[in-house]
Amino acid sequence: MSTLSVRQVRFRYLTLYGLRWLPTGLMVPVMILLMQERGLTLSQIGLVATAQGLVVLALELPAGGLADALGRKPALGVAWVIGLISLIIFAVADSFWLFFLVWALQGVYRALDSGPLESWYVDATLAADPHADYERGLGQAGTVSGLAIGVGALLGGGLVALGPVGPVSALTLPVLVAIVLYGVSLLALLVLLVETRPARGAAALRASLAEVPRMAGQAIGLLRRSRVLLALVAVELFWGFGMVTFESLLPIRLSEVVGGADRAAALLGPAGSAAWLANAAGAALTPFLLRRLGAAPAAALLRVLQGVTVVGMGLLAGPAGVLVAYLACYTVHGASNPLHNALLHRQVDGPYRTSVMSLNSMVGLPAGALGAVVLTALADRTSVSLAMLVGAVMLALAAPLYLPAWRAGRAAVPVPAAVGQPVGSAGAADAHAAVPADLDNVPARAR
Repeated sequence: MSTLSVRQVRFRYLTLYGLRWLPTGLMVPVMILLMQERGLTLSQIGLVATAQGLVVLALELPAGGLADALGRKPALGVAWVIGLISLIIFAVADSFWLFFLVWALQGVYRALDSGPLESWYVDATLAADPHADYERGLGQAGTVSGLAIGVGALLGGGLVALGPVGPVSALTLPVLVAIVLYGVSLLALLVLLVETRPARGAAALRASLAEVPRMAGQAIGLLRRSRVLLALVAVELFWGFGMVTFESLLPIRLSEVVGGADRAAALLGPAGSAAWLANAAGAALTPFLLRRLGAAPAAALLRVLQGVTVVGMGLLAGPAGVLVAYLACYTVHGASNPLHNALLHRQVDGPYRTSVMSLNSMVGLPAGALGAVVLTALADRTSVSLAMLVGAVMLALAAPLYLPAWRAGRAAVPVPAAVGQPVGSAGAADAHAAVPADLDNVPARAR
């Protein structure tokens, strides 16, 4: 796949990963508040967010199959161009339907973006060294994304604090800077991601498109035949629904306790930066959690702990209490993502890796859209605190779904398996010969 060394692959992956998340950090303090500033109610914001979920539901699996069949670089290039277009429209949107279009384009972007970069990293690493430890890079990616979003959020909050510049409102300034950074990220992608594809041109594109249904069908087959994989993907139903609490409701909750949207946005800059630094610190804890608890038990415990932190955001009085719970929530979130993704990667190998990651995302994003509708409507009709408590319960309910992976890890026997075949429900080894199916059995020194 690549002539790059393991170190070069990891460096390029982490660089692109950081650039991909930096514009997101800029948007964290302002996205919800900007839509409110331009006239949308909380319920309308929840409804426009459903556009993303519906598009992802329709396109996620075909997009994953396309990335596996055509190549990860073309899929990512198209995704990032669409993401750039959606931000340009967001910068000028002033109606429900324009924001709906923005979120629909974000759905196309998320469907194409979900999985190819990570799959490229794993496959390129194994191509450079079949025995390489790729879990370390996955954990480092969590740290890098946390740092990137933290820096972006700090910059976004600073831009809001500067106030309006001419006709550009304070909440719009971070969006314009994010547009510039998206362009930089796209150029870096074209230069840094090296991928060997079997063929190019129109004929290759037609052949790849014809392969998409088969790739998607194979991925669904893997899900159907593996109880472990099915349970891991089902985690996203609860996780996606519950994440609405700290991604969308937290700014509203903070504006309640500080007495205004502008004051909340100014606080969310440094608070968002600190939260994503906490996310990075949580990701850095991955080796410790693997060593002390194992991947599946640690992931289950973190689901419960994250629910507890959301309860704190919903019930604690004053900005200090809300923000402390917010920081704790993101620390847990940062530790959870690498564990969950590593468990997924251990269940599949070969040409279906991106398709399986897309299946995981396909479940999570529509669940998030449903959560956005339900929880924002509940917040409108009752209170933001009650909506956050409901989301907290949903987060904690995901914990038992890690039990099949834990049992499989305890029963795993390191024997070779066919490339592209799932780890069986009885816990057979994954597709790498002599590599356990679950990270619970990976020695700490190997990470």
